[in-house]
Amino acid sequence: MIVVTLLIAGQKSYGQNFNAELRKLNGQIDAARKSGKLTEVEYGKLKREQEIIKLAIEKANADNVMTPAEKNKIHSKIVRSKKRLAKYKTNREIY
Repeated sequence: MIVVTLLIAGQKSYGQNFNAELRKLNGQIDAARKSGKLTEVEYGKLKREQEIIKLAIEKANADNVMTPAEKNKIHSKIVRSKKRLAKYKTNREIY
């Protein structure tokens, strides 16, 4: 009985940490803006997108249960934002 309790207590949950991913992405966005790889317009679009993702996370956590569908939607928003950042960093549009 004690062994089972210790095994269960010692297990870690390796779930998705969306807030950490979002903080990392925000740092990358800020660094890209600071280095001049993003224009003001692109920076504004990415920051707006980050706010939308934050609201989606808060909405999903409102009932303290995050369903797989909610996780998939949030994950796809983060992936889309990462791809958009990569695209904006390499394009040479001037506004």
